[in-house]
Amino acid sequence: MSDTPAESVEAPDFDAMTRDIAEVPAVEVIVTVAVNLMSAAAVKLGLSEEGEKYKDLDEARKLITALAGLLDAGATEISSFHAAPLRDGLKSLQLAFREASIVPDEPGQGPGEKYTGPVYS
Repeated sequence: MSDTPAESVEAPDFDAMTRDIAEVPAVEVIVTVAVNLMSAAAVKLGLSEEGEKYKDLDEARKLITALAGLLDAGATEISSFHAAPLRDGLKSLQLAFREASIVPDEPGQGPGEKYTGPVYS
């Protein structure tokens, strides 16, 4: 146990954090969230170096669907310059999900396909 009283622990400076967030353009926030969703989905698909260790297709489905929804809603806000590569990444994840599934979803029923339409290889 520590002899340091709890009051001496520094509390987060929420005002400074708010100022930092206020300086970040919305496009950057949206793209960052999309990249984080893509990375997490890739890991859950078993595409990381450790492969099967973190593979969880149920979790991957949720992440891919969330990514598709974000891109569908935000595409007009972030311009095609940012949206196009993110959509390519999304399609790659959707195809990887289909390949990883023991019983693949019907076209149009896979993760995120209600937002993107059917994905074919």
